[in-house]
Amino acid sequence: MARSGNGHAALDDASLAAAREELVRSLADEVRDVRILEAFRKVPRERFVPLEARHLAYADRPLSIGHGQTISQPRMVAIMLQEMRLRGDEKVLDVGSGSGYQAALLGQLAAEVIGVELIAELAERSRRVLRDLGYTNVRIYNATDQLGWPEEAPYDAIVVGAGAPRVPMALVEQLAVDGRLVIPVGERQQQELMVVEKRPDGLRVTRKGACRFVPLIGKEAYAPEE
Repeated sequence: MARSGNGHAALDDASLAAAREELVRSLADEVRDVRILEAFRKVPRERFVPLEARHLAYADRPLSIGHGQTISQPRMVAIMLQEMRLRGDEKVLDVGSGSGYQAALLGQLAAEVIGVELIAELAERSRRVLRDLGYTNVRIYNATDQLGWPEEAPYDAIVVGAGAPRVPMALVEQLAVDGRLVIPVGERQQQELMVVEKRPDGLRVTRKGACRFVPLIGKEAYAPEE
């Protein structure tokens, strides 16, 4: 095990693979979809975190990726993916794609993935990593203040990696009938995970418990902090 420039022990590939497998085992007590567990087994989270945090890549915790943003806790990501109920043939939207890690997991679980990220540097970095890893079914776009990516709607499922003050109707409109929107809703510092099902006769909203995400920025969401 080498020593990194910041004094942390740098894990070699074998140690990272072992840590990844341990994470998958820890998620199995809550995640019943074997496809999700296999996606976590295949996607190298260490490629989506800063080099100085590589030794923490498989800790079940969020990690800073710069610009005041985080790569979400793996367990929370797994829960959100499970709530999407993907079969493998869907077109999905990842709002606030950040590091690109969740988009990569979605690339293992769906046919086509569109990610949108407001911070240009993060969008470019995630595009580069996804390209290097060979993902041809995942595209990352630079987001605007308009939520989502209506140009390619409708989507069979939408997942949001940031907290909104309310369920944004702009995202509901981009959802296909019988589609599912998984989104944290609440205050800037604390939210509740919600699953919104768009049915022919209206919306069905299910609350899934407390969570904590960075705020979603844009119309129908939060304004940037001064």
